[in-house]
Amino acid sequence: MSGKRRGWSETTPLLHSRSSFLEMVTSTATPDSAPSRTIFLGVDVGTGSARAGLFDEDGKLLGSSSSPIQIWKDGNCVEQSSTDIWHAICAAVKSACSLADVVAGEVKGLGFAATCSLVAVDADGSPVTVSWSGDSRRNVIVWMDHRAVEQAERINSRNSPVLQYCGGSLSPEMQPPKLLWVKENLQESWSMVFRWMDLSDWLSYRATGDDTRSLCTTVCKWTYLGHAHMHQGSEKDSRDMEACGWDDDFWEEIGLGDLVDGHHAKIGRSVAYPGHPLGSGLTPAAAKELGLVAGIPVGTSLIDAHAGGVGVMESVPQLASDAKEDDMEAICHRMVLVCGTSTCHMAVSRSKLFIPGVWGPFWSAMVPEYWLTEGGQSATGALLDHVIENHVASPSLANRAASRNISVFELLNEILETTMLDLKRPFLASLTEDMHVLPDFHGNRSPLADPKSKGVVCGLTLDSSEKQLALLYLATLQGIAYGTRHIVEHCNAHGHNIDTILACGGLAKNPLFIQEHADILGCPIILPRESESVLLGAAILSAVAARKYSSLNEAMRALNAAGQVIHPSTDPKVKKYHDAKYHIFRELYERQLSHRSIMAQALA
Repeated sequence: MSGKRRGWSETTPLLHSRSSFLEMVTSTATPDSAPSRTIFLGVDVGTGSARAGLFDEDGKLLGSSSSPIQIWKDGNCVEQSSTDIWHAICAAVKSACSLADVVAGEVKGLGFAATCSLVAVDADGSPVTVSWSGDSRRNVIVWMDHRAVEQAERINSRNSPVLQYCGGSLSPEMQPPKLLWVKENLQESWSMVFRWMDLSDWLSYRATGDDTRSLCTTVCKWTYLGHAHMHQGSEKDSRDMEACGWDDDFWEEIGLGDLVDGHHAKIGRSVAYPGHPLGSGLTPAAAKELGLVAGIPVGTSLIDAHAGGVGVMESVPQLASDAKEDDMEAICHRMVLVCGTSTCHMAVSRSKLFIPGVWGPFWSAMVPEYWLTEGGQSATGALLDHVIENHVASPSLANRAASRNISVFELLNEILETTMLDLKRPFLASLTEDMHVLPDFHGNRSPLADPKSKGVVCGLTLDSSEKQLALLYLATLQGIAYGTRHIVEHCNAHGHNIDTILACGGLAKNPLFIQEHADILGCPIILPRESESVLLGAAILSAVAARKYSSLNEAMRALNAAGQVIHPSTDPKVKKYHDAKYHIFRELYERQLSHRSIMAQALA
């Protein structure tokens, strides 16, 4: 992230200093509080920082803290350090406890969520480089790394049966293509690695010494077939399960048969439902580093977006919740938007739905015993930051925002409101009638599953003013919302019946972002009471691990709560306008395909 500002989205910092950034929310704790409280700790490792949040038994945030983590970028290669990440977590946890006046004995459980990045360690748990640089610190391939596009294409060309459970094709952001890239390009590192782990699994392993993997990570990112466990007992019979869902033929076919050796020792011999208590809890060594009590339960982890889903999916208004309290289908009509650097679109169903271009169906990957459908946009918050920071008007805009102690997004929203009034426009969205954006600057994850798709901006002029930047920002924001509409319509056309949208994450704090989504989707958007939904989702894992609740769904119902509801405009002109722009949005990709074909023929 640029040092000039921090937006509402979680953006990526470049080689931050080790100094910790602390954030404290209003605490319900008092200096005289006796150490008899039950507090659940959630840790979330995002793209740019590690965060810790402390929640009470009502799911209310008592305090939080964050610490930046390093990131190295070189073209399509994006790398981090697991050692640096762990140090950042320790700093964030200690700071959160100190600022919230929470003593170690009050923390009754710990849960981790993290990006779906790939970690490499040797037999001693020491980092093994995954970098061309040879730097041993750089042992994490970050989720957004696209070095393995060619490997993904080769894997997909084999049409393995496992691919039907990830929308028909693997993304280069998933782990098999990245593993194949390392084997083909860094043979020495490949031979040294003893464990390949998703980042959130590595965190729980680092905390407990238990190598059990999460059904969330393995099913969503490693092609593990979680439904192999459908008839082995329910979530309430929580236990480690032998990993019987690996398709050995798939790994052999793609050239990674050596990962099958030793009963899949390098990629996971056992799996568990999210929230399952691991090992003997927090090890003494990890407890000392974190400033916590040894032995507290640590729950099996979640990917960060999926933790956001757990932290918000039951956050429906009370009346709606009461009306369908015992209806197991109610949750199946909802989609959660987890909006940060990227956006993930999470929906669940009781039956498996195969949707081309959309990841899943993933069994028990988020809510145990439900099938998960996972759409996504690879760059949303990151795209808005990119568009703003690379505009010639960005420095002056950032200075003006800083002088007023507001964010750049707030200032841009003000400029748009003023422009609408000055031009006597009927509604704010109409300012972009001549500007259209296809937001595929980092490819299209869903529903087109085209990593080669490129971003398109239509309607540029020589104007380089702050007002022009505001229009480009609005058109980009709308393009992101049209992408979400495309995903929702595609999912509903293939068996879902989504009629309720919930949103969380950094971008959900931007009122214009949420209002445009409501208008473009044509339905209300529910925001959770607690804005830190990913941290809450991680804390819910700790509550389940501590046996406070018998199931993850029970914990979600108890600890989720609805906040503000944003309704779409009732003006029919707004709907007509967005329908027209959405038609253009869809055409931008079709024309790109045509242009791609023309140029391919020219170069043939």
